[in-house]
Amino acid sequence: MVRQAHSVYDYVIVGAGSAGCVLAARLSEDPAVRVLLLEAGGKDWHPFIHMPAGLAKLVRNRRINWDYYTEPEPALEQRRLWWPRGKVLGGSSSINAMCYVRGHPRDYDEWAALGCRGWSFAEVLPYFRKAERNARGADTFHGCEGPLSVEDLRYVNPLSQLAIEAAVAAGYPRNDDFNGATQEGFGLYQVTQREGRRASAARAYLGMARGRRNLEVLTRAFAERIEFASGRAVAVRYRHRGKTHRAEAAREILIAAGAINSPQLLMLSGIGPPDALRRLGIEVVSESPEVGANLQDHLDACILRRCTQRITYDRVNDLALALEYLFTRRGIGTSNIAEAGGFVRSALARDERPDLQFHFVPAMLDDHGRNRLPGDGFTMHVCVLRPESRGRIELRSADPGVPPLIRPHYLSDPEGRDLRVLVEGVRIARRILAQPSLKPFAGAEIFPGAEANDDASLIAFVRRKAETIYHPVGTCRMGSDAGAVTDPELRVRGVEGLRVVDASIMPRIVGGNTNAPVIMIAERAADLIRNRS
Repeated sequence: MVRQAHSVYDYVIVGAGSAGCVLAARLSEDPAVRVLLLEAGGKDWHPFIHMPAGLAKLVRNRRINWDYYTEPEPALEQRRLWWPRGKVLGGSSSINAMCYVRGHPRDYDEWAALGCRGWSFAEVLPYFRKAERNARGADTFHGCEGPLSVEDLRYVNPLSQLAIEAAVAAGYPRNDDFNGATQEGFGLYQVTQREGRRASAARAYLGMARGRRNLEVLTRAFAERIEFASGRAVAVRYRHRGKTHRAEAAREILIAAGAINSPQLLMLSGIGPPDALRRLGIEVVSESPEVGANLQDHLDACILRRCTQRITYDRVNDLALALEYLFTRRGIGTSNIAEAGGFVRSALARDERPDLQFHFVPAMLDDHGRNRLPGDGFTMHVCVLRPESRGRIELRSADPGVPPLIRPHYLSDPEGRDLRVLVEGVRIARRILAQPSLKPFAGAEIFPGAEANDDASLIAFVRRKAETIYHPVGTCRMGSDAGAVTDPELRVRGVEGLRVVDASIMPRIVGGNTNAPVIMIAERAADLIRNRS
């Protein structure tokens, strides 16, 4: 039985991840509107969420993680890859490695060229700056008055500094700001932290909106479908405490559930590939064949080496770490673990943009950290920034509680270019780790292993070990063409009163981590909704 909501809201937002938190905070700035924010997960009370290095302890915590798995991947030895996504206030911004990276300016100019008017770099830069509170201060590229705190790391492992020196020795430039005048080069990542604590979207945006009477945030509220009347989205049906409820929206419903859950909710509500919906007994509200299509992600390979000295994070004293962090907000507890990294333009790059990204971790990281290896070591991640492979999200069932089918189709591009670029990235990573600055610490190579030197063995390594680096996008693609799921104002085509605002609207994946771009998308969407853009 559906219990009627006590009141009608102006805006109902589904998902309190990075985008949903921004929307809730910005739209509720107007005291004349009522906003309801629905989150399937719980509150972000867990202390390991707020202590940056605690992310290593969150890996197995299913209470704050959707804990998704892909279908068997044909190009990766039929492996089912683990796709963690945040199921908590703040979404994945509450469990990620906090790297603040926007991508390359040309990524957004490319969006505009694809028919997404209003999304060129010159047009989105003000929204990046509006969101940002950069501890270095404001300049052409950065803001210092926004809700999202961006800081330099308070603690950096000596190995991370040496990895940067090694990259420079290997011929790559040093770069102290990946979001400045140029992206290419190696340096330390700036992070979404404030005074040594994680600055999730929930802390940054809901924190400033706390206490507003016109904003209601409801956790453990699982959206099941959108209701329509005469082609207009009018209400969200959701489960809360074992009962079904209905929240009406007088103005708009905003889906901000991410690249997996947003297309799932659209399809459960009758918007999607018509034949697939009918097979599951779902009434078609609007035929939209591309819902769930255009799935893109950054596929990542990890090069691991033993460390001959005990200076890594593999065997730290957890109690000492926690006490130092608790009383000083200093030390290893403030590390994001993936402290250093960089962007490289390989010989296979198609234009001036880097096509490879690196993250250096002063610890051994195998299978997302779930496989704990004995001893000490360090890891260099490398991922392909602009994959040409495309996958899809599909419904497994008409039951909202059944996870969707996730088919990334990694390395499926017909020319095999994604695989060649990733293998080149593995070679570059090995060359960096072999430089003199790291020689006093570098022991035997664990993966791929010293015997893996030719193309065939490196390809086999990629197929056996490559994993996601957590950047799925594109499944509710925006564009001006009739096939796009959303238009350039993020309105869902074929219906009224419904928008999607999250990583799923990206027509092409950006060249870097995706959290900062999603926050920018939501900042701009809030202005579009309020007709301020």
